[in-house]
Amino acid sequence: MKSYREELWVNYPGRRGFVNITSDVRKALRQSGVKEGLLLVNAMHITASVFINDDESGLHHDYETWLETLAPHAPVSQYRHNDNGEDNADAHMKRQIMGREVVVAVTDGELDFGPWEQIFYGEFDGRRPKRILIKIIGE
Repeated sequence: MKSYREELWVNYPGRRGFVNITSDVRKALRQSGVKEGLLLVNAMHITASVFINDDESGLHHDYETWLETLAPHAPVSQYRHNDNGEDNADAHMKRQIMGREVVVAVTDGELDFGPWEQIFYGEFDGRRPKRILIKIIGE
């Protein structure tokens, strides 16, 4: 069995946003040489997420609105986590909702996706470099 590991780095310029990383993941899969197996993509920071969905701007807007309703950023004083001077408690909650990682089947050297599926990095407390782990195992 082969095993391949790669890190992507993202430095999102704003506080929150979504980045389509599907092409980066496909590139890593090609480099791995794995034709049949599993691929994990994992946000390596507790205020960021990786998820699979449609690459449609209206949906991304809806996510932003929904997440802000569930865990609003302001006022920052509403969160105990922020008592230590931080202002990112909402980012931790948004990450919990959107998820830490995705696993995708690899079939015949390709991501075995359904229609419209893409892989996204979700940033909820940006403006600094963060890592994304890609781990691929298989034959």
